[in-house]
Amino acid sequence: MSARIPAVELPTLNAHIIEAAARRALEEDLGELGDATSEAAISPETRLRAAIRTRKPGRVAGVDVARAVFALADEDIIFEVEAPDGCDVAALDTIAVVDGPAIAVLAAERSALNFIGRLCGVATLTRSYVEAVDATMARITGTRKTTPGLRALERHAIRAGGGVPHRFGLGDAILIKDNHIAAAGGVDAALMAVRARAGHMVHVSVEVDSLDQLAVALRYSPDVVLLDNFSLDDMGKAVRLVGGRCTVEASGGVSLDTVRAIAETGVDVISVGALTHSAPALDVGLDAID
Repeated sequence: MSARIPAVELPTLNAHIIEAAARRALEEDLGELGDATSEAAISPETRLRAAIRTRKPGRVAGVDVARAVFALADEDIIFEVEAPDGCDVAALDTIAVVDGPAIAVLAAERSALNFIGRLCGVATLTRSYVEAVDATMARITGTRKTTPGLRALERHAIRAGGGVPHRFGLGDAILIKDNHIAAAGGVDAALMAVRARAGHMVHVSVEVDSLDQLAVALRYSPDVVLLDNFSLDDMGKAVRLVGGRCTVEASGGVSLDTVRAIAETGVDVISVGALTHSAPALDVGLDAID
């Protein structure tokens, strides 16, 4: 196989996040009794060499957590990466090769493949959205609509697909949404309260659902305005009204069929919940090799 050059440069995830996710997955699958089938059918001395291969083309993500799964199953398992996160692969390409005690390799197989299939799926769908807005100024990002407990891994997969990070959690930035506005008593009231209490280092975003709300929000100089379910016509008007004073994010009604037209309105960022809540897993398998 020819050497691959990663399509994107990716930051390294913290080792404790990777190990914790891998450990939870193994504990869930093995329980207290372990792998009854492998332990009954296979000699402890038997070794297995196998390749993690794609069944369909896609963008790779999840290699590091798969490696951690195998390492936790048995520290003697050798894990050789052939296609790192951020690479494109064709059907039947090898992502990694594992070599070690057969019982341990098979005990880790499903958990490792679940991670790779899920995260490759997120990265592959993200890549499709990024390609759809090519040659525009718009960047693609995800949302907090992630699998509980896997947000860090899924955000990493979005980056592997060419997307950019959104806020990780509720404490990262202030994002005033429709229910905050309703509870606070309006856009004015919500933004006045935020400006009175938030420090100068805190990033402030506000979600608006009309041009009238946008005009009010702009009086408070937010860092980001989020256009929620705007029509394309109103989106273009909003971009012109903002006039570069802050970042304009579009959200709602975004699909592969609509994202290009949304990008062409001039928005800066398009957030797509489907990247994580609806991404189909990439089909991958573990094949024994000589």
